[in-house]
Amino acid sequence: MTLEEKVNLFLEKFLLLRSDLFLISCKISPTNKIEVIIDGDSNVSIQDCLDCSRAIENNLDREEEDFELSVYSSGISSPLQIPRQYKKNIGREINLITIEDKELTGIIDRVDEEGIYLVWKERRPKEKGKGKETVELEEFISYKNIKKAIISLKFK
Repeated sequence: MTLEEKVNLFLEKFLLLRSDLFLISCKISPTNKIEVIIDGDSNVSIQDCLDCSRAIENNLDREEEDFELSVYSSGISSPLQIPRQYKKNIGREINLITIEDKELTGIIDRVDEEGIYLVWKERRPKEKGKGKETVELEEFISYKNIKKAIISLKFK
C-alpha cells in the first residue's frame, strides 16, 4: 500500500468518527510532505487538527518511510472549494468570480447539489418615471462556473 493510500485510509476512518468535519484537500509531495486541510460544519478547533494529525501519524511507521505531516483548518479568508462549505455559510455574504470573470457580491441564500443561489440588492432606474429604486436580485451559479468564492469579512 502506498503512503497516499495509507493516509487516505486513516483520514477516511477519522472523518467517519467525526461527521462534523470534512476534508478540503490532502496533498503529498514527492518528498513525503503530507498537507491536510479540513473544515467543519461549525468551527474547527486546534484540538480537531491535533486529533486528525494523530489519527494519521499514529498509524504510519516512520521506520518504513519518513514523512512530514501538517494538518490545517481552512482559513476564513481561504476560497470556498467544496459544496459543503457553501452550505455551512448560508446567510453570509461572499465575493465571487465566475469562470467568465464576472464579479458578484451577495448573500448565499440556499445551495443544492448543482450550485448556489446568490441574492443581492441593487439600485436600478425605475420602469416608470424618474429616479431609481432598490430591487432584490437572485442568480443561480453552478459550482462548475465558480472560479473563486471568498466569504466577506465584516467587523462590527
